[in-house]
Amino acid sequence: MIRKRFNYLKRVYKAYLSKEDSQLTFWHGTPSVNQEAEPGKIGQYYMPFTAKAGYKAHLDDQGIPRLDYHGAIGLQYNPIAIAQYGLGNFNLYHRTGREEYRSKFILAADWLKDNLEENGFGVPVWMHHFDFEYQELLRSPWYSGLAQGQGISVLVRACLLTQSEAYLKAAEEAFAAFQLPASEGGVITQDQDANLWIEEYVVTPPSHILNGFIWALWGVYDYYLLRNQKPARELYEAGVKTITENLHRYDTGYWSLYDLSSSKMKMIASPFYHQLHIVQLKVMYTLTGEDVFLRFADRWASYQKRTANRWRAFLQKAIFKILYY
Repeated sequence: MIRKRFNYLKRVYKAYLSKEDSQLTFWHGTPSVNQEAEPGKIGQYYMPFTAKAGYKAHLDDQGIPRLDYHGAIGLQYNPIAIAQYGLGNFNLYHRTGREEYRSKFILAADWLKDNLEENGFGVPVWMHHFDFEYQELLRSPWYSGLAQGQGISVLVRACLLTQSEAYLKAAEEAFAAFQLPASEGGVITQDQDANLWIEEYVVTPPSHILNGFIWALWGVYDYYLLRNQKPARELYEAGVKTITENLHRYDTGYWSLYDLSSSKMKMIASPFYHQLHIVQLKVMYTLTGEDVFLRFADRWASYQKRTANRWRAFLQKAIFKILYY
């Protein structure tokens, strides 16, 4: 156990504090709203992902990105990273018309189309083939509501761009995980108030990661725009309702929480994820017109302006990392 903990902290040190390339090189850009995305239309994605589109650190021989997690995990394909790489290149293609961006987008879309796997319940999902530390060890292979949502966001755009039914078929298969509870191989949980949650990580008890829920919900929204089917519309509306009625639970009074997990010490959002929350809430306001999203976005943005808040959040996050994961 001690050695395992040491190896984890060593890997985290290399990822967060050393100058070596790591998975964070890909994840931790500066979140922003894509002002060219239009609500009610499957066009450019809701965030630019420009830096991610230009990722070159660990491309395989087909041009698909891999991330370096260091330690025992090493280089891995991450379906979420591949989806975001694709969406960033899709945005650039629409802005510039340059074929190189279209080709990179199609590479990502093809990888997602070809790499759906059935989980133990027979549900098509994108698997992560490496162990990963969260509130419990996510043992390989594991799947994610976030991956399902962003993968669908790629596939529906590939379907419209190419008119290929193969992408539509893959999107339909991937959407099945949103129609099943986590206990039956899906990514949905329901709380005591009948709120429906999309889980980034399928763990017990559910952790309700905010950024993963919102990103996944955009995939449901995109699928609804493409298919105009009742199940997708109802799930999207239920997801919006859940977030609007629970945003206050993520508010500490000085910063936002990453999740609502059951750990004794609350998991504060890192500066990156706090900014991501703000951006996501601004997008949600654009998509829904619900004032609560803009209200919390403005409130959380105001928290960033106080040096005391930033230091308090940093110290709490550092202590959490040392004590938990």
